[in-house]
Amino acid sequence: MPGRLANKVALITGAGSGLGREMALAFAREGAMLAINDVDAAAGEETVAQAGTEAIFVPGDVGDDQAVAAMFATVRERHGRLDVSVHNAGIMDPGDEDPVGTPLEVWDRVIRVNLTGVFLCCRHALPLMVDTPGNSSLINIASFVALMGAAAPQIAYTASKGGVLSLTREIAVQFARRGVRANAICPGPIMTPLLEYLVTDESRRRNRLGHIPAGRFGEPRDIANAAVYLASDESDWVTGTEFLVDGGITAAYLTEP
Repeated sequence: MPGRLANKVALITGAGSGLGREMALAFAREGAMLAINDVDAAAGEETVAQAGTEAIFVPGDVGDDQAVAAMFATVRERHGRLDVSVHNAGIMDPGDEDPVGTPLEVWDRVIRVNLTGVFLCCRHALPLMVDTPGNSSLINIASFVALMGAAAPQIAYTASKGGVLSLTREIAVQFARRGVRANAICPGPIMTPLLEYLVTDESRRRNRLGHIPAGRFGEPRDIANAAVYLASDESDWVTGTEFLVDGGITAAYLTEP
């Protein structure tokens, strides 16, 4: 039986580890032909090896316009189409504290990767997606913090993810009648290397967990499952959404201790 993404060409940025790798492997299981991006070539190639023979590695820093242009040119040359583009690459920085305390270089670095990087990927993905027959799906990875504020001081990170939401809505409106759907996934706290420094001791871990009504941290598979849905034809009439996958954390005012 064909997978839900059979015959679809999909690019995923930041797919060398964490959410990106989990999405790539889920897409591969559903039959997608993958282009795997990461700034870490060894990590990206490892994801390609796990995903199978239909996957290729397209290196590049998403904050570099020329590198991003080359990524999408490789996809056009290899496949001539792009059905799904997932813009997942992102960073946190321990020095990202508050409007007063965050060094300018930290702000610039986080915004360059998390927001400018998503913009550049969208800019180069959209012409290829418009040229692709059918209904293409553009998926930007935002965060629950863009909707409720950070659970820890992360001013540049929160601002960058808020920008991703606004950018996604604009694209959804502008490109809906040109055959492209655009949605943002807003993950809650997911147990990936990106979260590790925020739960370094048991007290911090318990404090964060106490705010999640579902009673557990998210797993990468939770986001991968949402991404498969948005990439598939099952979500053909879904565009401009903020797709929350957060265990109920943004709905909670108080939870049990």
